[in-house]
Amino acid sequence: MNQIPIKDVTNPKKPETESYDLYAKREHIYVKFYRGIFKNLRIISGAIMLIMFYGFSWIQWDGKQAVLFDLPNRQFHVFGMTFWPQDFMLLSWLLIILAFTLFFVTVFAGRLWCGYACPQFVWTWLFIWAERIAEGDRNQRMKLDKSNMNASKLRKKAVKHFLWLIIAITSAIAFVGYFSPIRQLVQDVANFSLGPWEMWWIGFIAVATYANAGWLREQVCIYMCPYARFQSVMFDQDTLIISYDEERGEKRGKRKKNADYKAEGLGDCIDCGHCVNVCPVGIDIRDGLQYECVACGACIDACDEIMDKMNYPRGLVRYTTEHQLTGKKTHLIRPRLIGYFAVLLLMCAAFVYAIGTRVPIELECIRDRGQLYQETNNGMIENIYTLKIANKEQVAHQYRISVSGIKGIELIGKELVTVEAGQLINQTIRLRVDPANLEHPSYDIKITAEATDGSGIEITKENRFIGPAPRR
Repeated sequence: MNQIPIKDVTNPKKPETESYDLYAKREHIYVKFYRGIFKNLRIISGAIMLIMFYGFSWIQWDGKQAVLFDLPNRQFHVFGMTFWPQDFMLLSWLLIILAFTLFFVTVFAGRLWCGYACPQFVWTWLFIWAERIAEGDRNQRMKLDKSNMNASKLRKKAVKHFLWLIIAITSAIAFVGYFSPIRQLVQDVANFSLGPWEMWWIGFIAVATYANAGWLREQVCIYMCPYARFQSVMFDQDTLIISYDEERGEKRGKRKKNADYKAEGLGDCIDCGHCVNVCPVGIDIRDGLQYECVACGACIDACDEIMDKMNYPRGLVRYTTEHQLTGKKTHLIRPRLIGYFAVLLLMCAAFVYAIGTRVPIELECIRDRGQLYQETNNGMIENIYTLKIANKEQVAHQYRISVSGIKGIELIGKELVTVEAGQLINQTIRLRVDPANLEHPSYDIKITAEATDGSGIEITKENRFIGPAPRR
């Protein structure tokens, strides 16, 4: 056991008599069933995320899977748009935008992402629901775990783990379905004909989901997620957080419903522990703001339910700010919030502009390095190039190849090429110039590929044409 001794610094000669565990053993958290407005909001947000996660891969767009990350062909298909490795900068922008969105929301309203949209907690609540279906509510689960193994306990545990495995496996199949066509993947699963990499990733994701949402749960948020560690840096006294109104609630104590508790020197908190029993991370919100808190609002719903039963006003535990708790004015608009919003707005505008002006064709010109140039039988100078043309759209296009930059330059080869949807082709061309038009040994040229269907798709790349040194 790893322990750290506690020494009295005021008396160095006093022996070390106390210690505490450096790594405390995890205590299982039995979450109690409850109802409330914030639970409803969390169910709605979680349902939206689950529908998106399970449903997007099944959507068809122009006869193809709308969202498919085709890693073998290095193509990402997203609702009719095809992204290639060359578009990695757009992905970087998107990730930065999402990060600043998280910062903006955190400064304004704390850890709303954790409580209402984080996949870890969406699946954790889903596993807790399956656990309650199989084993009952909090008290029943606690009693079941303390009891000796018998047929009833074995049956309930088996049902729980069966439900967990079903959720984990279907989640894994849905996830892999974004990288392998989902319709074929489901057929392969049903026919037990999965490929090795698909089988590996379905197994890995299923085990990770089963472990994270079924066993680790809040440990992932407390010890593995970095957001819990640096979120306090973004908080200020005007950030919306879940807090216990200590001035109103203290002194805690039990009492009868119609008793004059004020005369007894008691506050509104009846010390029922309901707010602790519903907390998915097992903290007591009455101890103040803690980094473990995921701002899910469960303690608010639980406390409001008790306040209603006692005929006390709601809001003993509520979303509020430090300024409001101390009787000061809350400032919704403040410099840091404005700064995050301004940067976020500029990045979103730039990202939309980049997507809107993105040319759905990629052209790469590679000059033959085997020889500088070659001279034909009739004295013309030729350079050889390999064109790599990628069609980033979901429909086929025919492109016209043209070249400019030198007087009288001629393209030898196919001027019209057809590229299927999402296809990359190699096209060899020869550029021929009369040596009489070459006043220098090297020229900058432009090679253009333009769609012939009038769609306005066009791209131009620069390269060099090498010839012999002019005679003097």
